[in-house]
Amino acid sequence: MTRLAKVCQPIAIDFIWHGMSSRPPYSENPPGSQSHWLTQFTDQVLDLMDHMGIEKAVIEGESLGGWIAYDMAINHPDRTSKVILNTTWGMHLDPAHVHQGDSDLDALRQVSVNALLNPTTETLRKRLEWLMPLGGVTDELIELRRALWTIPETREALLVYYDYLFRPNINQFYWQEEDICKIACPTLVLWTDKNPIHGEDAADRLEAIIPGAKKHIMRGCAHWPQWERPEEHDEVVTKFLTGQL
Repeated sequence: MTRLAKVCQPIAIDFIWHGMSSRPPYSENPPGSQSHWLTQFTDQVLDLMDHMGIEKAVIEGESLGGWIAYDMAINHPDRTSKVILNTTWGMHLDPAHVHQGDSDLDALRQVSVNALLNPTTETLRKRLEWLMPLGGVTDELIELRRALWTIPETREALLVYYDYLFRPNINQFYWQEEDICKIACPTLVLWTDKNPIHGEDAADRLEAIIPGAKKHIMRGCAHWPQWERPEEHDEVVTKFLTGQL
């Protein structure tokens, strides 16, 4: 945050249901609706921008945040100046070009629910190691996750979240290539060589279908590159923000 603050005003959002932010009822609207449970995250971003008087912003979305980044770039282009797609989730890419690791998703569900129901040092470490299997999980990270996931209201909200996330119809909420290719703002595809679920072929495909997209692969990283190699992440993002990439 300190490095990025040299070129922008970085804002890290505590998403609804995930920490100390509010925990509104989940929308039951079906896929294809203009408003449903995933767009509630987008509404949070827009509400914050309105509250802070921000007309347009660069949106970096990692994992779940990637779904919101797609939504902002596709459906709210007037509020999105640039977008950074950081090891994103929530898109369906042509299987002729991209392999999806469904076993990685199953593992995510298991370690997440186990850590929520029984938040021990061991279960929380396993959950964080799903993000960073190559190393980087510290005692401080475990204690921070424990502090959040033992808030009763947050724990209950997240159990519902993971139920929604792994429902049989979840792929009906995914962004399709015909939507993604409409992204018109400057785009950085920021990926890693060890990302679960979607490998480098996903980054290649996104670069190919988004007009003018730039791509950077962070080596020796998995699903939390901004923590695994923060200096490299910040350098690449800074170059993208300042037009040097």
